[in-house]
Amino acid sequence: MPDEGLHSARHAGSVLVPQPRSARRTLVLAACLMATFMAAVESTIVATAMPTIVADLGGFSLFSWVFAVYLLTQAVSIPVYGRLADIYGRKKVFYAGAGIFLVGSTLCGVSHRMVMLILFRALQGFGAGGVQPISATILGDIYSPTERAHVQGLVSSVFGVAAILGPSLGAFLVQQVSWQLVFWVNLPIGIAAIAMVAAFLQESVEHRQHRIDYLGSVTMMTAITALMVVLVQGGSLPYITSIFVGAVGFVALVILIVHEKSTPEPMLPLELWRNRIILVGSLGGAVISAVMTGVSAFLPTYVQGAMGRSALAGGLVLGMMSVTWAAASFFGGRLMVRTTYRLTAVLGTLALIAGSAVLITLTPERGVIWASSGSLMIGVGMGLCNTTFIVSIQAAVPWHQRGAATSSCMFLRFVGQSLGAATFGAVLNLTMLREAPDAVGMVDRLLNPAQRGGLAPDELVRLTGVIAHALHNTYLVAGVLSVVALMLALMVPARVSPARQTVL
Repeated sequence: MPDEGLHSARHAGSVLVPQPRSARRTLVLAACLMATFMAAVESTIVATAMPTIVADLGGFSLFSWVFAVYLLTQAVSIPVYGRLADIYGRKKVFYAGAGIFLVGSTLCGVSHRMVMLILFRALQGFGAGGVQPISATILGDIYSPTERAHVQGLVSSVFGVAAILGPSLGAFLVQQVSWQLVFWVNLPIGIAAIAMVAAFLQESVEHRQHRIDYLGSVTMMTAITALMVVLVQGGSLPYITSIFVGAVGFVALVILIVHEKSTPEPMLPLELWRNRIILVGSLGGAVISAVMTGVSAFLPTYVQGAMGRSALAGGLVLGMMSVTWAAASFFGGRLMVRTTYRLTAVLGTLALIAGSAVLITLTPERGVIWASSGSLMIGVGMGLCNTTFIVSIQAAVPWHQRGAATSSCMFLRFVGQSLGAATFGAVLNLTMLREAPDAVGMVDRLLNPAQRGGLAPDELVRLTGVIAHALHNTYLVAGVLSVVALMLALMVPARVSPARQTVL
């Protein structure tokens, strides 16, 4: 067993990774879970505090950049951290990512202008790119494929806890103390995680000459940056600007592909994509992330706008997805050990299809119970699929490629989230513009209880119908994407499970 002693090791080129004893390994697991929580809770806790932050700092026109720049810099840095971890070891890269994240968090709390906050959020995002992926890679190193299936359930549950705890913690800190603490609350968690990894993770890297792929790093970051800018902000940019940024990204991508095929130590090992498990798992993660983004972004809007319920009701409906996501992750880890990756992923995508079908048939009259049922099923699907894809990918490669493989999977999840947000938002806006152009500027009144009560009855019925139909179309998109996810799940090699993979 991997935890029998300190002398068993994995060899991968120049790297020697001793397997820790059970007590040490448990402490490393705790540190990685803490680091994952630190990065996961960031978006939910900041979202809750943003109205207060804007009221204090001003700059409402820059509101979306507080989130977009964090997503952008995080996505850009993920593949770079993954490759550096394969070259120099996990610990140093984890220190760098977590350290930059904590510095960025500290500076965000001392911002006194919105522009400063955006710049420091960019720094924070650069650090976050090295926290979640490297934490996942470390766990992939110290646990066998069978054990990873169980451990991944704990990792996924962290995201569920963050989704539930983040908003309430953010609201408490803003109301009772100060919005600055929203950024500083992660400091003791991050410091403890770094200290625990330093003390309990044993890793020995045999030093040898490396050729750093600087051109690959620059072209990859340029291509990713251009792609993310178009995805996240393309709708608000002038048409010519969007075309230019997209062209820059395409050229950088072509240069990257040509260069990576000829360099001895590429920043982006393209041979990974010839592995069907990695290809299917990464693409599947991107598709289900798009579904998750569409549901989480627009289901509370349906509950508040079309049903006329409170923001609390919208949050509770969405919270069902977080709860069942965590539970399904635990169950999925055990299921894939006893059966196969394919069966677990197929069951997950079928749950996504079922949840999308429930939301497609949602009407304002059917109420929050119907909406909660759809959210519940989507959470089950996300828990089963996410766990399956990440465990299968990590078990498909040796140590010296695991960082790059894990990072590529997580990067495509970010791309999927961005594509999902852009696609679902476009469908929503186009539907409303086609059916009732004059209603677009009035929908805000539906989401404000005081202004909603001032609408004439016939106008309220008309606006409610418009927003319900527009959101109905977004759930049709979620249904189509869920079917695509099922097709990808069926492409996972048959009869392969954590217990039957030979690469550790």
